[in-house]
Amino acid sequence: MVKWWLGVALLALGQAGMASEAPVPAKPGDLTLERVFASPDLNGSAPQSLKLSPDGKYVTLLRNRADERERFDLWAMDTTTREWRMLVDSKKVGTGAALSEAEKMQRERDRSLTGKRGILAYDWSPDGKSILVPLDGDLYLATINGDVRRLTNSESGELNPVVSPAGGYVSFVRDQNLVALDLKSGRETPLTTEGRDTVHFGEAEFVAQEEMGRRTGYWWSPGDRLVAVERFDEAPVGIVTRSAIGAEGTSIYQQRYPKAGTPNVLVDLYVMKPDGSGKVKVDLGPDPDIYLARVDWTPDGKALLVQRQNRAQTRLDMLRVDPATGMSTVLFTEQSGPDSWINLSDAYQPMKDGSILWWSERDGHGHLYRWKAGNWTQLTKGDWAVGDLAGVDEAKGRVYFLGNKDDVLERQLYYVDLARPGTVTRLTERGWSYGASMDGKASRLIVTRSNPDQPAQIYLADTTAKRLAWINENALKGDHPYAPYVASHRPTQFGTVKAKDGSTLHWNMITPVLEPGKRYPVFFSHYGGPHSQVVRRAWGGALRQYLVDRGWIWFEIDNRGSPDRGKAFEDQIHHAMGSVEVEDQLAGADYLKSLPFVASDKIATYGWSYGGYMTLKLLEKAPGVFAAGVAGAPVSRWELYDTHYTERYMGDPRQVPEAYAASATVADAAKITDPLLLIHGMADDNVVLEHSTAMMAAMQKSKTPFELMLYPGQTHRVGGPGISEHLWGTILDFLDGTVAAK
Repeated sequence: MVKWWLGVALLALGQAGMASEAPVPAKPGDLTLERVFASPDLNGSAPQSLKLSPDGKYVTLLRNRADERERFDLWAMDTTTREWRMLVDSKKVGTGAALSEAEKMQRERDRSLTGKRGILAYDWSPDGKSILVPLDGDLYLATINGDVRRLTNSESGELNPVVSPAGGYVSFVRDQNLVALDLKSGRETPLTTEGRDTVHFGEAEFVAQEEMGRRTGYWWSPGDRLVAVERFDEAPVGIVTRSAIGAEGTSIYQQRYPKAGTPNVLVDLYVMKPDGSGKVKVDLGPDPDIYLARVDWTPDGKALLVQRQNRAQTRLDMLRVDPATGMSTVLFTEQSGPDSWINLSDAYQPMKDGSILWWSERDGHGHLYRWKAGNWTQLTKGDWAVGDLAGVDEAKGRVYFLGNKDDVLERQLYYVDLARPGTVTRLTERGWSYGASMDGKASRLIVTRSNPDQPAQIYLADTTAKRLAWINENALKGDHPYAPYVASHRPTQFGTVKAKDGSTLHWNMITPVLEPGKRYPVFFSHYGGPHSQVVRRAWGGALRQYLVDRGWIWFEIDNRGSPDRGKAFEDQIHHAMGSVEVEDQLAGADYLKSLPFVASDKIATYGWSYGGYMTLKLLEKAPGVFAAGVAGAPVSRWELYDTHYTERYMGDPRQVPEAYAASATVADAAKITDPLLLIHGMADDNVVLEHSTAMMAAMQKSKTPFELMLYPGQTHRVGGPGISEHLWGTILDFLDGTVAAK
């Protein structure tokens, strides 16, 4: 349950998440379930992978089609003329060939790509004249005038393709080995040849992709002089026989899956030339049981920077590696506090002067620091958190970043100058949640924003965040898909309650137009897991509005253990998953029951993934509080989940078996007395189906009734054309027969 699958599953499936309607006849202007999932997308145009060209002349993005919301094409905007044109039409250029199993699994690891097709990634060449485009298992090189050159034509497919920093090569992984294609000659050169069976080169191992936010296994040095290449061997990792049960047959996979408390892959790192010669092994230390967290080159290419994390995730070392010898030295170390862990981050940057811009929670909150020649300078400070880096202007000494300094419910864009540590300036307008990125010189911004009443907007801005041009205004007027439903759109309310320890818990709520004396059922949606904040001033999607149109109250609350509130708030789940999160969600239920317009006997609880786990724990902990529960793809036993995620919070089950026993749901299955709907995709390779079958068996043995819906061929994200409507129709029918029938 890494931040990505936990969070994305909830956004994709749970945003509408409450379906037990007290049937209310649809009125003109109300949403329908069919329309919620139809094309065009009610959120409006949803471009992704926005980038500025290296020379800043173009903004490029992937735009989905109005008539096919899950297919994306490559578009570009001239930043001078503001004119748009499609660079690569995925239907015209693509072959429609099936993806390799390896590429399918990579897409599954990246939840933002699940269920989408067409062009889903691209990479600018350093000179800004061409763009590398992976499509249907092969690689293409597109120019800004729309010419497209096919680079590969193989059955195996290519993983992790990039254009090298100097533009001389396109590199990729094929059949578990790293290959470099010379763009002048068109000749392919394998840098490695030993990749086969359990040995892989240039790829990120399962937990790196799934839990660590690292999606590649190789890194070019500036100037194309050298390549750092990861080698991993899966031989020590246990085999899980996974049955991907589809509609017309079952595929059996022998999947290497590192369950908590079992061996991980063996990881090595090498440095070599672009032809594979001169291979040097990097010294990663004497302990083989480590995580290769991050790898970067210094800007001058003279050294490799490697972040090495111990198995317990309580220590993170920054190593400086001599690429000529492979010898490493420790520049600095992050050490967690007691009963805590180290969170990895991408909010760091090696600087040209040899210093390193660094994100750390060493003072109890996530903040920016500058390391230089062994000395530390804290750049930001306070009871708030820095999120992502947007860009760094090294010439001016200015750092742009996202954070929640002004409001925990909003992510705003700020800057701090290296010469004025502690002086933080906000650039963006309150009342919105923002995302931002910059070109390499930090000369311009691409800004994304939304709020509860406006779906995502994107614009090009200068360094003061002043809008220069709309990239996607997405205004709710005219022919916008959501415009016909604006009149019935209900506002989102925000508030707080106190946890047992006095912590402030934030909630959001959407109600129908309240009639005096009437009480309404509640769709109580939750995620509850770490690294996911659900209560934000941001667009929530049409599903929750559909439920409100049907007469439900929508409600969410962020519990202890969720991010960006400081380590003391987050660390309370250490060795204790299923404890304080459950307490805090129940505090939300108590608050709801105190409201005069809430039907206290008609509160349904819904969650997916970690949220599904929470549904089971809530029904076991507090029988009778909820009228019914929906558990989608739930974890039931943490020792069945992977090493990096589970051990980060729960420790090693070989050392703390009592913590795992207390966190499980299977032993207390008989305590569930409220109606339960259990849902799972039958090809889920993340929270494998065994989690649900273990619960089924326990409930059957204890004569505990439950309802079940399984989806053949569906993975951790159950959805797509037809499927999404069926899923939510099933949930609503279940709630109609349980909650609404009371």
